[in-house]
Amino acid sequence: MGDLENPVMDGLEVETSAGQAKDPQRDDPAPDIKELDRQVIDVLKTIFDPEIPVNIYDLGLIYKVEVDVEGNVAVQMTLTAPGCPVAESMPVEVAAKIETIPGVVRAKVDIVWEPAWHKDMLSEEAKLTLGFY
Repeated sequence: MGDLENPVMDGLEVETSAGQAKDPQRDDPAPDIKELDRQVIDVLKTIFDPEIPVNIYDLGLIYKVEVDVEGNVAVQMTLTAPGCPVAESMPVEVAAKIETIPGVVRAKVDIVWEPAWHKDMLSEEAKLTLGFY
């Protein structure tokens, strides 16, 4: 495992170890998965594509969010294009921000290319913001 300064990159899969300071064997009750899922989505809505004034969740870049009872979060996301200049930094930023959520022990972010992103994946709010109506 790497740390935030030295993320482990396996292809475009990133996992940070910032959450290792949190004890997974803690005495706290198991996290409320639905609540953690909602909090993860709230955090994802604070991360913006550097070239488009819309957050990555409303852009449709987030394909899957999974939260387990131990507080681990797995995210599958894509980018608007394979040559995106933030292909390496975006997953690290996403994982680091998710790991700031109380109850999250570890975040793992995988970049996937299937299905390919297209503008129909935008939320209604994003379409209005970008003038796609």
